[in-house]
Amino acid sequence: MTAPADLLIDAANEIAIRQKLALVALGKLPADRALRVGRLLDVNGRNWHDDQEIVISGRRIAWVGPAGAYPGEVGERFDARHLSAVPGFGEVHKHIESSHLTPEHEAALVLPYGNTWTCEASHEFSNVNGPKNLEFWLTARLAGSPMKIFPLPGSAVPPTAYEWGGGHFGYDEQQSFLKQQLMVAGLDEVMDWPAVWNPENPSYERLWGMIRATFEQRGVVEGHAAGMRAINDINAFAAAGMASDHEAWTLEEVQDKLRRGLFMEIRPHSLPDIVKGLLAAGQQDWSQFALCTDDRSCSDTLKMGATDHNVRLAIESGLAPEIAIQLVTINPARHMRLTPWVGSIAPGRFADIVLLDDIATLSIAQVWADGEQVSEGKRYIKPVPSIDWPDWATHTVNIGRELTADDFAIAAAPGRDSMQAALLRPFHWDDDFITMELPVRDGLVQRDASRNVTKFAVVDRFSGEGKTAKMFWLGTGPKTEDTALACSMGHDKHNIWVVGSSDAAMAKAVNALRQSQGGWALVRGGELVATVGYEVGGLMTCRPPEALDAEMAELYRQGETIEWMYEPTFSPRWWPGFPERLAFATLTCAPWRWVLVAPSPLAPEGFVNVATGETHSIVW
Repeated sequence: MTAPADLLIDAANEIAIRQKLALVALGKLPADRALRVGRLLDVNGRNWHDDQEIVISGRRIAWVGPAGAYPGEVGERFDARHLSAVPGFGEVHKHIESSHLTPEHEAALVLPYGNTWTCEASHEFSNVNGPKNLEFWLTARLAGSPMKIFPLPGSAVPPTAYEWGGGHFGYDEQQSFLKQQLMVAGLDEVMDWPAVWNPENPSYERLWGMIRATFEQRGVVEGHAAGMRAINDINAFAAAGMASDHEAWTLEEVQDKLRRGLFMEIRPHSLPDIVKGLLAAGQQDWSQFALCTDDRSCSDTLKMGATDHNVRLAIESGLAPEIAIQLVTINPARHMRLTPWVGSIAPGRFADIVLLDDIATLSIAQVWADGEQVSEGKRYIKPVPSIDWPDWATHTVNIGRELTADDFAIAAAPGRDSMQAALLRPFHWDDDFITMELPVRDGLVQRDASRNVTKFAVVDRFSGEGKTAKMFWLGTGPKTEDTALACSMGHDKHNIWVVGSSDAAMAKAVNALRQSQGGWALVRGGELVATVGYEVGGLMTCRPPEALDAEMAELYRQGETIEWMYEPTFSPRWWPGFPERLAFATLTCAPWRWVLVAPSPLAPEGFVNVATGETHSIVW
């Protein structure tokens, strides 16, 4: 069965669609349906208009104006005069993979919350299967999902020159993606800042090739300026062509970056302080801002909502509802150069409409997408497309052997009863690693639970060899004996990471993920006690969110029976307790320095300073 031509944005089909829309708008061809609303927000001018009609042809809007004024025939009419209409909400920067649902199930989850389009920052699946990246993101849409996904191929593929496997994007790949499909909006967040400014960095040519291809096709180069506070660096970042940043945490950082022309994408955790601070400082023009989810699990979405949560938080922080709505509609659409298709209730755009029964609290009664009602309250009312994801999506954990405790052992030098060891801790941004003397027993360097020292490892899941980098970490992982936690989601390369109190438990947990093709595995007392399945890409599941949420709840329940290490100096937001955030502790982008990656030619032991390229022994 051939998918309808108007699901994607193809230049040839687009002309035919718009030729028809013009005739429908003039009343020379009949419209499919008309939706009458009590009030309609024109986000282009930030004005409300009373008693309006939205006339729809196919999946698009053909005409908008006063009720009763449309000159043509209409197939169906819908009366929502008790509701107020605003455009479908868009995500300017989001990793759908972080919901851990495949796109068709994620769409069914977030559409009732108003999210009808997403700019997908696709370096997660790109790092698992780069060649199939675009096909993956368009599959759900071609199967009939009403969610519009605008992929941005990942700049971080691989994240640094010290990582490999799954995908490799440069000039040729980016040029091909942009030419293949108009829904490709640009280049995903450029994170490896040292590789952008430093011509001697081994990723310099690859990254500038992707930036060049994006400029050539008039795409948007998205930025990632985590930890960037110095004025010289911000100026250089903007001068290099980065158009945005979603990593700002403070008011002063936002103001400094805004002044240098960066489009500011504000995430929920820093949103209240930033919005309140900007309002107190007299900010008048909000056109250079958007609200941004970035990463949110399906469990958290079920609890708090999707894009609507971000808007509601902005309103609660003092922003006028109309401005807050602009920050998830017209502003991100303008920034991503998508205004012909999304961002406003206007002719030519997809007929994506959020109907509110209360504006001040952003209470959503219905959501329309592709010209049809898709939700009632918080309930998605359309069928979820059934997709039989192929092997390239479901067989991505390629470890061709059973791992053993020996794969995680760290050998001591002959005749030594102690060794110096290099240690990291989660989110270790310091210039230098930690050094500690550790005991030796039976020729192997040992953990030291009394000092909160455990073992952390990254296992290559791409080559088939199961190459393992291991070292000691401080203040994370289990104190309970013979216990380990492993996961196939490890930003951003997504090799398997594992933390454990014994080498045998670490091997058992990784072998469980080898069998399941990804997810979580928890071993306690030498026994596998909980698993969560991410069978698609090792990042997502092709199941309803409720099923995944229940599985995660069981993982947490089992995790509560284990004693976990922590350091009191760590932020309580991440620690103590179940170390789920270790999935982000394998990040290798700025401002990280020393990191652990799977063994590679430039980092044979996996321990490398990604800012300088320096490597170091794990023990000596």
